[in-house]
Amino acid sequence: MELHQLQMLRELGELGSVKAVADTLRVTPSAVSQQISLLQRQVATPLTRKDGRNLVLTEAGKVLADAAAQVTDAMAAARAAIGTYEHDAGGTVTLSGFHSAGQALFAPLVRRLAGMRDSPAPGAGAVPALRISDEDVAQQDFPALTARYDLVLAHRMDHSPAWPESRVRVIPLAHEPLDIAVAEDHPLAAKASLSPSDVVAYPWVASRSGYSPADVLTAIGAVTSCPVNVVHRINDYSAAAALVSTGELIGLLPRYTSSPALAPGAALNPGVVLRPLTGINTRRRIDLLARPENLKRASVMLVAQALQEVMAELTAQ
Repeated sequence: MELHQLQMLRELGELGSVKAVADTLRVTPSAVSQQISLLQRQVATPLTRKDGRNLVLTEAGKVLADAAAQVTDAMAAARAAIGTYEHDAGGTVTLSGFHSAGQALFAPLVRRLAGMRDSPAPGAGAVPALRISDEDVAQQDFPALTARYDLVLAHRMDHSPAWPESRVRVIPLAHEPLDIAVAEDHPLAAKASLSPSDVVAYPWVASRSGYSPADVLTAIGAVTSCPVNVVHRINDYSAAAALVSTGELIGLLPRYTSSPALAPGAALNPGVVLRPLTGINTRRRIDLLARPENLKRASVMLVAQALQEVMAELTAQ
């Protein structure tokens, strides 16, 4: 049974004629008759009968019309509920982020939302209840995470396949270079920038295959026609930076999202500096991915906007 068919049956009981129903619903009388006939085919008991020139409800029709009123009321309640849900800025929002983004963005995001909640400014009100998880997956696996989270922080290299925008919506956050990471007293630290030939002969700590730094190392090997000696495969950038600080290896670290840990005076500063790599595109795109329906929620959009602001402040530094 279709809701509009039940609605027509209900209105027939209230208004007493097919023409009156058609006028009220702004359709043709033949459309009303057709839909009621389709409804009748789904029920063994007659729902209408002729009363002179008019079509009226039988007792069974009246029972179904009463039920139709209850269904219509329930649907209206459901629409109101989903409308409230979509417009509730204080709703719960789930967010996943890969490790380096989480290190740089999670705490500032929480502080920003708390500031919005505690702000005395006019218009300040409810803010989302944020639920954060870390999910560091290979580039091609980020879109699937939108089945489990409202928002997904994702990254991919410029040359890698674009996100499947037929399935997910993309909110760009940053276009971040991956820089060569060396210890402060390493010979390469004296140079303002580095070429593939400068770095190819050193031992490396790099990510596992399928992640951004591994892609850059592949390009370095291709440009120099020399194999790259990867000693350690570690995805956690803090652990990689700690190894680089020994001076025994070099690595790749993201310029913006690793900056809080590497800044002078930072508690986790391992004595590592970053130098840009020339001759190869090392930029990765950091994006927010979401299913289209989730971006209809005020709470999700508020978190997305806050993340854009946090990232803009980080890159401006």
